[in-house]
Amino acid sequence: MPHQSSADLPLREGLTRRCLLQRSARSFVGIGLGGMLSSLGNPSLLAAAASGGHGKHFGRAKKVLVILEQGGLSHMDTWDPKPDAPAEHRSIYKPIRTNVPGMHFTELLSKTAKVADKLAVVRSMCHKIKVDDHPRGTQYILSGEVPGGPVEMPDIGSVVAYRSGSSCDYLPPYIMIPGNHEQSAMTRTGYLPPSFAAFKTTGKDLADPQWKVPNLSFTTGIDQRRFRDRRELLSNLDIGLATDGVPGAEAMKTFYDQAENLLTNPNTMGAFDLQSEPDATRERYGRGHRGQCYLAGRKLIESGVRFVTVDVREPDSSKTPGGSNLNWDHHDYIYANGTCNLAGAQGGVGRYGIGTWWMMGSTDQAFSALIEDMDQRGLLADTLVCFVTEFGRTPRLNKTKGRDHWPNAYSIVFAGAGVPGGQIIGETDSEGGYVTERPYTPEDYAATVYEFLGIDREKPLFTPDGRPIFLAKKGEVIRALI
Repeated sequence: MPHQSSADLPLREGLTRRCLLQRSARSFVGIGLGGMLSSLGNPSLLAAAASGGHGKHFGRAKKVLVILEQGGLSHMDTWDPKPDAPAEHRSIYKPIRTNVPGMHFTELLSKTAKVADKLAVVRSMCHKIKVDDHPRGTQYILSGEVPGGPVEMPDIGSVVAYRSGSSCDYLPPYIMIPGNHEQSAMTRTGYLPPSFAAFKTTGKDLADPQWKVPNLSFTTGIDQRRFRDRRELLSNLDIGLATDGVPGAEAMKTFYDQAENLLTNPNTMGAFDLQSEPDATRERYGRGHRGQCYLAGRKLIESGVRFVTVDVREPDSSKTPGGSNLNWDHHDYIYANGTCNLAGAQGGVGRYGIGTWWMMGSTDQAFSALIEDMDQRGLLADTLVCFVTEFGRTPRLNKTKGRDHWPNAYSIVFAGAGVPGGQIIGETDSEGGYVTERPYTPEDYAATVYEFLGIDREKPLFTPDGRPIFLAKKGEVIRALI
């Protein structure tokens, strides 16, 4: 008779100890959390993570807040004004001074210009390997690795969660707000256990007073008393599991502990409770969806979550007739005063003009408020804030007065964690079409984030079959940020 682990000895016909553990966990954990039990990974990976978090590297940041403005934000209309571009292709938005002498944005960033002394703008982002579609572009900036290689790479946030964990034991270490834009499915855990995936809050409109995060409550018919009874049962059944050599047993126990903290800690719901914020603060960020998403990001950072990504677009509503997908993919009529669904519109249907409130108006207000608020609360001291997009827009307008995908030049922005603000890093040509000085790639962006967190890239992660993977192997740290 083959040997059976004590975890597999029948409790009754057709029900093993491990099966009961998994079924019981799913019965009291919300659907979104229970799905994380589908695979708990190789325990050797977990041991490697415990020993490989921080080493000799920079490590000035404790947390990271990423603002992902998905769709390909036009750099020459925002961070990298080009007043000398040919008149027929030039942005209609004029350069303006910031609070740093010699540093200019366009007038679409009039509020952000007042906090430019806290920002480092990298104007020389580009792709050495062309990635110019939204799904792969999004995956590229999320992971810092060109998609499609022999090994699928995890998000930077998943790596950080795996390597560094979190100082907040009642919330996941990697959270995405709201995690439901059109490319949100491009998040990846790659070769890491699924338990390190982004926890997505969901929510079409966080400005809705009724909004709350699903799956942070008990399933129907389960209250705290029954939850604790079942947890005690699991604890009793768990006796000896960790010493039986059962693969994943310790990881499963850790997951149950995390799930219990998430579901029973009174601070969990408070971390997402926008209604508890003063009206003046909510107004400061902007009462729309974008502003409230940025505010939610600040709240989670303040709660101690290690890695937060805000991906956001204002929802289409009765206030935005002709809007159906308000991201930055401005293929048509980028300078429209309202909807871009004008005569001849093709690839950009669903947008509003870049200068409207639903686009840069809400972004300028929310981002400037975020930087000011985090600075006043002391959060910028140890939080790296990154404002990113997956690529830029063409320097020349197309036949429908829009700008198409352009991975040859674009801008991203950093703040916090000691980043020297008030500086422009890199340069593009007079039209914003090509990088002319200090080119950087998403691999360099990833290397920089890891460096700020003190994650040793010389120490590999391992796939389940033992293959070593080095983080941002082709990336170089953007030294001007340090």
